[in-house]
Amino acid sequence: MENDWYDGPRSGLASIGGLPHYFESVDGYANPEAEDEEFLVWPAEQLTLDLEREQWGIFCAWIACYEAGEAAPDTHPGGGGISERYDELQELLAPRRQAPADASRFVPEWGHYDRSGSRYLPEGPAYMARWRPA
Repeated sequence: MENDWYDGPRSGLASIGGLPHYFESVDGYANPEAEDEEFLVWPAEQLTLDLEREQWGIFCAWIACYEAGEAAPDTHPGGGGISERYDELQELLAPRRQAPADASRFVPEWGHYDRSGSRYLPEGPAYMARWRPA
């Protein structure tokens, strides 16, 4: 799942070693095209993953409507006050999305799936990463 994007994924969740992990760019938005860009990575528990999937599903439903021309940008559920459940999930997830002091550093190698249509699908975005320790 993707929580932030700017010229590439900036934060979200990924399967690393077969287990769910958060990832977050160390440099924020500074250099998203750097090949050796480091990301902080830390485990996510099952409950957290379930909450993230629920919020991702709300976003995916909205983006499908948006891409079909049926929703305006100002109806994005992340705008606050638009989707009560999205807002509740945002509040529940905010502390879990904070990298702990012992987060690992990894460098991803991004790849893309050949999908038609939206890059945002309920099973995840249309890209993948191979993660190696920094």
